[in-house]
Amino acid sequence: MGKTMIEKIIGMHIGRDVRPWEIVVLPVDLVYAHDWSGPLVIARFREMGFTTIRHPERVAFFLDHSSPSSSKEIATLHSLLRTFAREQGCRLFDVGEGVCHVLVAERLARPTDVIIGADSHTCMLGAFGAFATGMGATDVAIAIALAQTWIRVPPTIAVRVHGKLPRGVYAKDLILSVIGHLGASGAEYRCLEFSGEGVTSLSMEERLVLTNMVVEAGAKCGIIATDEETRRYLKEHGREEVFQPLCSDSDAPYEAVIEIEADAMEPMIALPHHVENVRPISHPECQQVTIDQVYIGSCTNGRFEDLKVAAEILRGRRVAPGTRLIVTPGSRDVYQRALRTGILDVFIEAGGIINSPGCGACPGSHVGILGDGERCLSSTNRNFQGRMGNPKAFIYLASPATCAASAIEGRITDPRRFLP
Repeated sequence: MGKTMIEKIIGMHIGRDVRPWEIVVLPVDLVYAHDWSGPLVIARFREMGFTTIRHPERVAFFLDHSSPSSSKEIATLHSLLRTFAREQGCRLFDVGEGVCHVLVAERLARPTDVIIGADSHTCMLGAFGAFATGMGATDVAIAIALAQTWIRVPPTIAVRVHGKLPRGVYAKDLILSVIGHLGASGAEYRCLEFSGEGVTSLSMEERLVLTNMVVEAGAKCGIIATDEETRRYLKEHGREEVFQPLCSDSDAPYEAVIEIEADAMEPMIALPHHVENVRPISHPECQQVTIDQVYIGSCTNGRFEDLKVAAEILRGRRVAPGTRLIVTPGSRDVYQRALRTGILDVFIEAGGIINSPGCGACPGSHVGILGDGERCLSSTNRNFQGRMGNPKAFIYLASPATCAASAIEGRITDPRRFLP
């Protein structure tokens, strides 16, 4: 019987075939944590009596969630992470480098890797044909210390996307549709494997959006087969030599198969306060919804392509009176490319403001916290109550294109109105 990609990756790491739900211990290629999760990971590391990291070259810390620090307490935690990384000889990506997941995609992730992160959206790296998943502080501390972890082999649900996404519809709309179909726990501890023309036709930057948000349906991980687009992205970032071919066997067994007709899709909106609360933009609940703040950024949609799409809509236009536009590049590389190409000028001339690379307003730590009763349309991945720093605010999720169009109108707006 054939094997899924996840079964192949785990099998090659332990040297034998595996089956779904089997518990295995396997070596880890990369472990990482950020400034919110890292201090707790270090505390667990020390509580368990560890003093050294077995493979420090496989460990990285990122200062991204409060970047730059928003309080003296956060600044002290940043110092803790810097000191620990220096003493242990592992990597540290300091303030201003960008969001951990975006940086791992640009610099570290490789096809067939096993990647463990102390953040639920670590699953994003599955777009490289890797097994990437988030874990709690204790599991991550053990992985850091021993360069191995235990895992239950997840069954795979195939998501087959037929045809290409139409004009004005993006990967964000596709994954919101999948989450709306499955619900918040419909893929619990499963792997969501994306395939079909609607996926292979996407850029790597768009594919990363799909795997980033699988956890919002309860999935353990997401994955996409490697191809020439994977190779192109790696080459663009100076890492073509790490490319490896990977795909599921034609007779691989799937727990379930979801068939999606991309041609029929339209822009989607996730309404407060649940990501699964998804509606097409033509739905009555999406009409005449005024927006106080538009946020474009995050590990989900803070890459160069996202900013470029939004800027094309905003070029020569102004943000509506009473609406704020905040843009946060996902990494320093994204920031510099957007600066060189004039994209940041477009946002500024439209009335928006630019934050330094990092998570920014997404987790609700600073630089964009909402007021009581305010509504925010965001390109991020979660709209839970209190997610952006205020439990009395309301968060709607959409693609960067929909965010840009809505910033112009001051209400939720179909981006196709502004596309040629």
